[in-house]
Amino acid sequence: MTTYIIRRILISIPLLLAISFITFMFIQMAPGNYFDQMRMNPQISEETIKQYESKYHFDKPALIQYYYWLKSLIRLDFGYSFSMMSPVADVIKTRLFNTFILSLSAMLFTWLIAIPLGIYCAVNQNRFSDRFFSGLSFIGLSIPNFFFAMLLLYAASITGLLPLGGMRLANHEELPLFLKIWDVLTHLAIPTLVIGTSALAGLQRIMRGNMLEVLRAQYITTARAKGLSEHRVIYKHALRNAINPMITIFGYSLSGLLSGAALTEIITGWPGLGSVMLQAVRSQDIFLVMGSMLMGGVMLLGGNLVADILLAWSDPRIQYK
Repeated sequence: MTTYIIRRILISIPLLLAISFITFMFIQMAPGNYFDQMRMNPQISEETIKQYESKYHFDKPALIQYYYWLKSLIRLDFGYSFSMMSPVADVIKTRLFNTFILSLSAMLFTWLIAIPLGIYCAVNQNRFSDRFFSGLSFIGLSIPNFFFAMLLLYAASITGLLPLGGMRLANHEELPLFLKIWDVLTHLAIPTLVIGTSALAGLQRIMRGNMLEVLRAQYITTARAKGLSEHRVIYKHALRNAINPMITIFGYSLSGLLSGAALTEIITGWPGLGSVMLQAVRSQDIFLVMGSMLMGGVMLLGGNLVADILLAWSDPRIQYK
């Protein structure tokens, strides 16, 4: 396993380089750049713009610019964000934690409910409870996230039970520790429900299907014929085989921690990386786009590796060489 992990990490390096190169070239192919917007500001002189272009090598061909960006990246210098007026590393660092909190909250909400609910529906197939939760799943899958977010925000505006946006109150720093935690949790409620609902509905259906397929297998019939308790048959024999595809999906969901919450962050006003990434693309803030892309690529490759490791840990039949 150690050799396999090292090999996967080494393979990831050229993959990240290829992803970064393609992204950089696509940005360069778009007409204009961030300095074209600066030229529209009469308070910024042309000499100042030329100094910036020279400092960050925008006066050179695209390949040369990529070379200098890669050279800076080796020194862990992600460049400077012109739209945020701050180093890219600082922008990502301040916003990444907020996005991580939201994504982790949504993942816990989704997986801690979807897995037990899928098992319950499979065991109680075609009963009223199964049909009821299956109907809710179809509704959850059919509602667009942005529309569901607006419905929840409208309900919150009428009832006043939950905040309408942001991450914390204006006087957050003055509150005691318990109320600080409660403040963040109440602000988390709406974006967590929005992100988690559609994912929960899909995962519950997948888990139900996996369990039904395994419960029809011959070895499950044999286990029941031997007199094993239904609890032991379901949770010791059936679940261990039905959970494997879910582990793979879990690995892919790790890669979506940064991008999956982007639209919800923008609608609910959560100060995460999603709104920053959108602003970076729209303003052609190339260094911030590259930094966000690089982090997304690392999450994607890391999520796949974590999924493979978890599969080998959960199923001894799976071995990597």
